Amino acid sequence: MLRKFSTYRPHQVARFVKVLFKGQFAIEGVGEFRFDHGKVLLPEVSDKQKLTIFKEVNGTIAALPM
Repeated sequence: MLRKFSTYRPHQVARFVKVLFKGQFAIEGVGEFRFDHGKVLLPEVSDKQKLTIFKEVNGTIAALPM
């Protein structure tokens, strides 16, 4: 399932990833991400913006209540 977010909101993306557990999503102007086991998978390391979003979303997922 590919979900497209028009605006990057870490909490909204984190809830989406945690609930669906496996799939992919895209953020307009940034690109596509994949996730598995409720965590965003490491994107291309050469893209600093994707790497920052990866870290922020996974940190937000960890902070969400069970």
